[in-house]
Amino acid sequence: MLATVSLGWAVLQFGRMLLSPLLPAIITDLAITEATAGIVLAAFQVVYAVTQYPSGEFSDQWTRATLIVPAFTVLVVGFSLFDVVGGLGMFVLAAVVTGVGKGLFSIPSRALLSDLFTTNRGRALGIYAAGTDIGGIAAAGVATVTVTYASWRTPFLPVAIVLGVLTICYMIMNRESYTIERTTLDIGGTVGRLVQHPRQRETLTAFALFYFMVGGVINFYPIYLTRTKDFSAELASLTFALIFIVGLVIKPSAGTLGDRFSRIGIAISGLLIAAVALTAVTFVSTPIYIWIVTSVLAIGYKTGFPLADAIILDGAPNDDMGADLGAARALFLGANAVGPAYVGIVATYGSYEIAFGGLAVCLLLAAGLLARQRIKPPTKTQFD
Repeated sequence: MLATVSLGWAVLQFGRMLLSPLLPAIITDLAITEATAGIVLAAFQVVYAVTQYPSGEFSDQWTRATLIVPAFTVLVVGFSLFDVVGGLGMFVLAAVVTGVGKGLFSIPSRALLSDLFTTNRGRALGIYAAGTDIGGIAAAGVATVTVTYASWRTPFLPVAIVLGVLTICYMIMNRESYTIERTTLDIGGTVGRLVQHPRQRETLTAFALFYFMVGGVINFYPIYLTRTKDFSAELASLTFALIFIVGLVIKPSAGTLGDRFSRIGIAISGLLIAAVALTAVTFVSTPIYIWIVTSVLAIGYKTGFPLADAIILDGAPNDDMGADLGAARALFLGANAVGPAYVGIVATYGSYEIAFGGLAVCLLLAAGLLARQRIKPPTKTQFD
């Protein structure tokens, strides 16, 4: 199941990550501004965020498979819509439908791995999260070919087809029942559990700031390189791929280190490294130096993903892991959704340097909040 859901995550992230390196072509083809593109990507993230909590809660009360199979189906529809985009309205619809499917898949699949891996939870989540980097590497390579030889719409139908095949594979391998019963969402209880103590509130705020930075940087990094560093679209896509090559190694490693040592301590180190690199990239212009700084940026911020999930799951009651993770990630991804709009608007009316500088400050604030915590993994008694 680790292999199945991780591959599913990698494929859907491949489709999602195609949007970033193809964004210049999309903006030109649809005759929209960077601010409009940022708002559309923000809409994708908003529906992705909003879907997190109910999908987690329902997967606790029903079964994980009851949410995962419909999620695959919605994703197939969403990526198929990208293939037929003819204007801004269809582009928005495709983004929203895909965001819903991703939200339905994200929490039940993570909760399933948490059910199966208790002592090596960080490592399992690190392997799963590395699917983002596999997808990102593939997306950068495919985008490089696409912008040269084909329409930006071309890669999305194959993504839908592969996800359709994975849906069938998952259904064949699955041993859980499919259960739908009358149920209610205990939003108040879940939120109350998460924000009960100052430690929890500060941790949630820190990772929300982290996700805000990620949303801003990842969606606009390729176009930032083409507009301010005079990179070609192909070179920008290859540089973008470098982030995911580094993340492919860093995420499982960070998860494993978090299992053995302090998750919060490792997360602080990553945030500080990313803040320095994000500031440095605005001052360098030579490709070799940009590649070095980009690699350091990836080392820093890729560390945070498996650690954030594991910290929340460490403190969640066994019967409410999906709900707690879903609510926490709804907050994180809500902040993430604002990131593209922030960068798009600031870059349009100010500069990318100002936008990225603000994101570096967010990372420093996040590191400061985590530093206030005791440098040891949280326990259930500290979170519930």
